[in-house]
Amino acid sequence: MPLLQVDNLKTWFHTRDGVVRAVDGISFSLKKGRILGIVGESGSGKSVTVHSLMGLVPQPPGRIEDGAANFDGSDLLRCSQRELRALCGKRISMIFQDPMTSLNPYLRISEQLVEPLVIHEGITLEDALPRAIEILKKVGIRDASERVHSYPHEFSGGMRQRVMIAMALITDPEILIADEPTTALDVTVQAQILKLLKDLRADLDISVIFITHDLGVVAEIADEIAVMFRGKIVEQGDVLSIFENPKHPYTKGLLACRPRLDSTFTILPTVADYLEVVESEGGQVELLEKEPGLKQTETLGKTEVPEDEESLLEVRDLAVHFPVRKSLWSGPAEFVKAVDGIDLKIHRGQTLGLVGESGCGKTTTGRAIIKLIEPTTGTIRFGNDYLQHLPPEIMLPFRKRMQIIFQDPYASLNPRLTVEQMLTEPMLVHGIGGRRADHRERAVALLEEVGLEAAYLRRYPHEFSGGQRQRLCVARALAVEPEFIVCDECVSAMDVSVQAQVLNLLRELQQRRGLTYIFISHDLSVVKFMADTMAVMQAGKVIEQGEADEIYRNPQAEYTRTLIEAVPQGSLEDIRARVTAG
Repeated sequence: MPLLQVDNLKTWFHTRDGVVRAVDGISFSLKKGRILGIVGESGSGKSVTVHSLMGLVPQPPGRIEDGAANFDGSDLLRCSQRELRALCGKRISMIFQDPMTSLNPYLRISEQLVEPLVIHEGITLEDALPRAIEILKKVGIRDASERVHSYPHEFSGGMRQRVMIAMALITDPEILIADEPTTALDVTVQAQILKLLKDLRADLDISVIFITHDLGVVAEIADEIAVMFRGKIVEQGDVLSIFENPKHPYTKGLLACRPRLDSTFTILPTVADYLEVVESEGGQVELLEKEPGLKQTETLGKTEVPEDEESLLEVRDLAVHFPVRKSLWSGPAEFVKAVDGIDLKIHRGQTLGLVGESGCGKTTTGRAIIKLIEPTTGTIRFGNDYLQHLPPEIMLPFRKRMQIIFQDPYASLNPRLTVEQMLTEPMLVHGIGGRRADHRERAVALLEEVGLEAAYLRRYPHEFSGGQRQRLCVARALAVEPEFIVCDECVSAMDVSVQAQVLNLLRELQQRRGLTYIFISHDLSVVKFMADTMAVMQAGKVIEQGEADEIYRNPQAEYTRTLIEAVPQGSLEDIRARVTAG
């Protein structure tokens, strides 16, 4: 008998624009000691599904229209608030996606960890603290007796996620819901979190609902998979059958569009290559399977560099050190060496992939190269010019030639500017074009080049999806017709299908415009798809660099091998071995 049985769950949102059927009649079960992976793109209804079970759907505008969720004789959808509070946080716990926004920045970790024990078990703070320390040890936090008194900002992203897992486990729940717990984490930290969840399942015999948009990740951990699209489960089954013989075109598309280390695609497949969505006048949606074309096997080709050609960008002994002060009145007691004497070289039309874990200095390097951060020492040659000592007014012409695409498109777009304003502002600053009509015409051409419509000119950033906002950031970078672009983790938190679209776009623009990229990422499979050459950073230093294909085939540094091994492969051989091992 299943531990949790969900039947015909319907959660709709009643808005001014009509009814949004976020979850529309789904059914699934969760057995004791098993891991169910719920997979789908943003907006498919994954998170709303589990929020419905936990009583976290805002009402209004949300409303649970129908269905049942039976857990140990109780229907979670019809429990009173008092009954639900007794179950959720005690017998059913949840790990939220972003630990930094889920943890209270004003409270120490100890205060937040013991709160569920005080509420659900009625014990004192003094009695709860040893259990908090013990659970921190269990999730792999060193020096737990000291770190338990730290604040959330004193932990790294991976450590904060471990704290969230500890908080969810401290009441010994029977069901653990993990909502995108590894999104945007480094591949090594992601591998650690996945291993931790698998070990905890084995040790504590808990059941897990694991939500993600990445089938490669779910292949590492799940026993069963449910694939969601537009509020419905379109396919479900055991993990091996889903990967070995997917039935639904949406599942096939999700499996195909993730870059893999062993992939030879030079244009990534997308979900749209496998699935056509046809909407009738009555609002009914029909999903039609398409025969995938051969475009993913077409060769864009690597940029060949003549042996005697000088590089476009060369960095020598670049260092960026940040002073750390003990008090407002003292001088710097020491320096954080974010970048510590690195050398890089990029030829025109090529892509240099810069990889490493969070905190290794990748982003600081990219920003120092284009002088958004002042380098401490070193030389930066761009073309025939040396940039390291140029004042801001002399740097302005180089800003036109060097651009950056930031990691978070929503944070990097001005919410008060329309698309037209944000695209034409750089043109005005750098004197590109003449009259306003000319600027508008250029803005329309930019939107079309990145796959958006001219009708979007009057819209604001909040009116776009994440993938569309990143396309706007690409268009804004192209507005001044640059030669060189730093792509700083620009696809790290995207759905795999949207990620594939943006990566294809960047490759196509590079071929069309002859662009040169530094592509910064912690995801080595993405870098393999994009890069001609690669540099691996650790603790502010470049520990290995060379041709990207050669580094993947024959990594020399142990750290590089660790990064490569941590990438989820989702191969049938690995899944079979895991299923056989039990």
